[in-house]
Amino acid sequence: MAKTLNISRINELKDNANDNIESYSDPDTPNALAQFSSQIKQILLADPAMLDSVPEYLPVALFNQVKFPAEAKLQWAYWIEHGILPSWDEFKTSIAFNNADLPLVLAVKGYSESLLIESCAVLYLLAQPAKAVEQQADLEPKDQDDDDDYNDGDEEGYYDYYDDEER
Repeated sequence: MAKTLNISRINELKDNANDNIESYSDPDTPNALAQFSSQIKQILLADPAMLDSVPEYLPVALFNQVKFPAEAKLQWAYWIEHGILPSWDEFKTSIAFNNADLPLVLAVKGYSESLLIESCAVLYLLAQPAKAVEQQADLEPKDQDDDDDYNDGDEEGYYDYYDDEER
């Protein structure tokens, strides 16, 4: 029986991680996010139990450092859509970590394998928003009357106070 992935927790972690990422993404200080991530990695490597109070820091620390192979993206989409927590064997073949991040990944895995997997689900979702928005827009029905939204006021039943002033 497959374990479940708590999607509401994943979404909360994603929102919190995204808030942190956005707060350190400043054009005036382009290295702020990288510096913060580097500091977080060192702190978490020394004490992975810190993730109990700030679990969103792991996705922040690994942001833009994790790759999802093309064939694994469909698997991640399926797991998230169906709330499935993948097994370790499934997980480890669906993701690629930077060599420099492996000590942190192994430390977190030793502390909480499920937290590592959840954090990678967050990273997958953070990497997908533009595509998800585009797909959602493609699914929404198109308004056939878009051109009629801005008419010149000659439409029957249309009343504009300023039209009376012109008369």
